[in-house]
Amino acid sequence: MTASPASPAPPAPHGSTASGPGRVLVAIYGVFALAATARAGYQLVAKFDEAPLAYLLSALAALVYVVATIALATDRRGLAWAAVGVELVGVLAVGTLSVLDAGDLPDQTVWSVYGQGYGYVPLVLPFLGVAWLWHTRPGPAAAAGSRPTAPADQ
Repeated sequence: MTASPASPAPPAPHGSTASGPGRVLVAIYGVFALAATARAGYQLVAKFDEAPLAYLLSALAALVYVVATIALATDRRGLAWAAVGVELVGVLAVGTLSVLDAGDLPDQTVWSVYGQGYGYVPLVLPFLGVAWLWHTRPGPAAAAGSRPTAPADQ
């Protein structure tokens, strides 16, 4: 019995958002998803009437971290871009609001003062997410669905 000819290798996929350094990024997002969910859950159940806006923003942050974690871990790039974008806008908006008028948010959220209570990681994380998504984006050959061709011999 003879071996069948080897089929050509499929085109190299773009870098996965969950490979290499992306694994660390997914882990950090996972930790923040757990921390923000726990914090928001406690705030909503035990103290909601004290600062409803702040606690709803904590819940939004938790949801965004959960979605970002799942999207990055499963290489769902469109969803990851959306989650990281919402996260970036959220941390900048809530951070600015909490600095300019602390009375609007009488209690801390994950994004208050740009994530000061979490060592400013919530401020840095969306920038890392954007950088990683950009770094692992598909190249023009992958976007066109074609395989790169070898240069002609001279």
